[in-house]
Amino acid sequence: MQSAILVDSGFESSWSFAADHFHELWKKQGAVEFHRVEPGDKRRASEVLRDPASLTRLVSLGVPFTKECLAKMPALKEIACAGRVDEDLAARFKSAGVRLIKHTSEGFWGQSVSEFGFALTLSALRRIPQTHHQILSDLKPWDYSPPGGVGRPGARAGQYGDDSRFTNGTLEGKRVRIVGAGNIASRYASFASFFGADVAAWDPFASEPCFHRASSRREHHLDRLVQDAEIFVPMVPLMDSTKGIVTERHINALPKGCLVVMVTRAGICDMAAVRRRVMANELALAADVFDIEPLPLNDPLLGRDNVVHTPHNAGRTREANQRYAEMLADQFLPV
Repeated sequence: MQSAILVDSGFESSWSFAADHFHELWKKQGAVEFHRVEPGDKRRASEVLRDPASLTRLVSLGVPFTKECLAKMPALKEIACAGRVDEDLAARFKSAGVRLIKHTSEGFWGQSVSEFGFALTLSALRRIPQTHHQILSDLKPWDYSPPGGVGRPGARAGQYGDDSRFTNGTLEGKRVRIVGAGNIASRYASFASFFGADVAAWDPFASEPCFHRASSRREHHLDRLVQDAEIFVPMVPLMDSTKGIVTERHINALPKGCLVVMVTRAGICDMAAVRRRVMANELALAADVFDIEPLPLNDPLLGRDNVVHTPHNAGRTREANQRYAEMLADQFLPV
């Protein structure tokens, strides 16, 4: 069996650890021809390979593969190409008896995004980023004296520095309401459930086992999901069917003080409504994704006491890269 991996710098601008990990996986099965194509190199796959005629399986990560390449690879049995393969080439693969492996678009970053969303949740509940930043230049956060020096119910007190205007403190016992029950949302739900939260989820596209895996109660109506949320987590991918699925009406129905956590895509929500309620101190926000990216340095969401913000980096961990490679390698026939 002759195996080869081709990787272009354009692919590695998004997935910088995946190709090397794939190489390590295949080296365990035998010899592998590996080529990292330099920027500006426009050669097609058949022009990069040493002996394309003897190749039986190929992974092309961003290196162009054409019908002319296929004609030069009579022994080819399996191929995976990063990105979309046009219908004509796909048909030619089928006619030639070449198995075209289509990588899934999800799954490999589910753990990374869900963990990040969970970290944002805990950080927002305890104001960890805000206090970290404040004590770099101010001693005031160390002073837990109540206003006027007189202890009052619910006010600042000895080592109590949470913001009582918004959902705060422990995750245990909180009403966590999630839009979604897929790869990311179900993981997040299971984390919250393990920590003792009351978890419910709404997802009209998910089957019943998705909710069981997440240890969450299935809510059949989004209008009902938002009514009692202490922590609201819209966590579905952005597609035509989900764009704006959380409407202004849903955002307006969230109880005052609710924490909104966003780590998939901002476009699933009416962000004008989110912004309005956050700016009015009616909601807290913990977000890795926004309606404007990058956020302008003068964006009013930045630096607020009721906002935790990060620059859209939830998904691309080294582990997500490795999982990308592993899930692709698993689809090839066993050696």
